[in-house]
Amino acid sequence: MENEKLKYLTTYLLSEHSEWNDLVFPTNESEQFHLYRSLVNIRPAGKASAEYLKAEDEFLRGLTAQKGITSVADLQPVEEHIYLWKGDITTLQCGAIVNAANSGMTGCYHPCHNCIDNCIHTFAGVRLRLKCAEIMKAQGHEEPTGTAKITPAYNLPCDYVIHTVGPIVQGRLTEKHCELLKSCYQSCLELAVQSGVKSIAFCCISTGVFGFPQEKAAEIAVDTIRTFLKTHEIEVICNVFSEKDFRIYQRLLG
Repeated sequence: MENEKLKYLTTYLLSEHSEWNDLVFPTNESEQFHLYRSLVNIRPAGKASAEYLKAEDEFLRGLTAQKGITSVADLQPVEEHIYLWKGDITTLQCGAIVNAANSGMTGCYHPCHNCIDNCIHTFAGVRLRLKCAEIMKAQGHEEPTGTAKITPAYNLPCDYVIHTVGPIVQGRLTEKHCELLKSCYQSCLELAVQSGVKSIAFCCISTGVFGFPQEKAAEIAVDTIRTFLKTHEIEVICNVFSEKDFRIYQRLLG
């Protein structure tokens, strides 16, 4: 049944590209998913049919369930209201997860790229890009570094996605870089509280292709979160994916 949904979704997305009418459809399921994800990643923001969206909802939610969903309620705090969790943020059930976005704010268009922006848009489904595009069109300009926007999470197990644009470090790390990264965490926390979100999971903003040194980024994240929690009530999950980041946060927390 899941394979039939995958075939339907992929065929629908391929039908939007008349130039690929002669493409040979893969027989291997992993290759089919790779094609499906690639088509989702390059697809411009736009509406899809109700039938497509229903199939996408069922497929993506089933896929996430197979990977295994982790609830914030099952985690143990390492400090009061602060948690450290190593895992796939797209499988975390909480109030909101933070997406490290680019200034265009509509996701990563590079097919099957392993950045968090790509993963979140892939497993949320095509409505997330459309929603982000609507927000950006209404705003009329790119998102400034250090600010944040909130959207529904669609097929992710969290309730919302908070998108923030981190600083890009090319060469020497400056005080301005540090101020902008702090602003990312502050903006996301403030937006979460304003939106009634009870728990928020942060990825390691700007430490991937944006080049922010991991140690310093973690120090800024922890300091900003601790300061915010002195005057606000919200559960904060520091989500890491690599063992290196896990060890850094483990040393800073608790």
